[in-house]
Amino acid sequence: MIPHFEAWLLRRWYGGVSPGFGLRAIAGVYALARRIPARPPPRRLSVPVIVVGNFTAGGTGKTPLVIAIARHLAANGWRPGIVSRGYGRKNPRPIRVEAGMAVEDCGDEPRLVFDRTSLPVFVDADRVAAAERAIAAGCNVVIADDGLQHHRLARDIEIEVVDGERGYGNGLLLPAGPLREHPRPCDFRVVNGDGKAGPGDVGMVLQLGDAIALDDPGKRRPLSAFVGSKVEAVAGIGNPQRFFLALEQHGLACERRPFPDHHAFRGEDFPAGPGIVLMTEKDAVKCHGLGLANAWAVPVEARLPAEFLASLLSRLGKP
Repeated sequence: MIPHFEAWLLRRWYGGVSPGFGLRAIAGVYALARRIPARPPPRRLSVPVIVVGNFTAGGTGKTPLVIAIARHLAANGWRPGIVSRGYGRKNPRPIRVEAGMAVEDCGDEPRLVFDRTSLPVFVDADRVAAAERAIAAGCNVVIADDGLQHHRLARDIEIEVVDGERGYGNGLLLPAGPLREHPRPCDFRVVNGDGKAGPGDVGMVLQLGDAIALDDPGKRRPLSAFVGSKVEAVAGIGNPQRFFLALEQHGLACERRPFPDHHAFRGEDFPAGPGIVLMTEKDAVKCHGLGLANAWAVPVEARLPAEFLASLLSRLGKP
């Protein structure tokens, strides 16, 4: 489950508890380190680059947004390539994601993006190198999944994603607060949460789809089929509570089982017996080989304003 220290931090970042002198002092050192001008100049590539990221640590809904953008560009004549650091993977070498590839090699988010889009996905700690490989493979636009702080990759469009419930928390830098850096203007500011977008923001809603059986991807059930049953809801994402609340808004009675983001699941993480388990897609890509009975992945779709998608295409121009 979520370690006590992580829960302790979240209470300070988002729960109104003072971070205290120690965390503030470390945050001051972090701020000074960020000001050291040691970064090389940005590398401009031969194709447009779109960076999707956030200024806070933890999940905000970046990956569903990347999937939605990549699909939309592909449907309008572009050949997108997605690049990612592949956080949490055990294989450090640069890699192109392939069907059925082990999550330990490529990372859970890159595997999910590939599974949902069938588009080229390149994983490398060096995002510039990953982008160059995408271009060499025939991609004519690059989408960086997380990378607002990776300044060596020059970008044509920056998209910030904000959790509409959490916002910027207490507004402090790590570790006193959730900020990786102080927010700055981007081309688009996408706010995840129904009714949470303010003037000038792009509203995004994550809509749950029919559940997909882990042991038989061809078997699907609407979430309404689980109403009245006891459900173990599992989420190892940046903000597990968002997933739990979304399930409960569909009328499900859930036993909430949060895990750390990018958690490497094992069989003992799940309850024994024939109970129903619902999990996020990001978690499901790591659980197919665990022999779980009655376990289901719940996909999400990012619902975005048509005006935003049209504006994105307008800024890119012709493929």
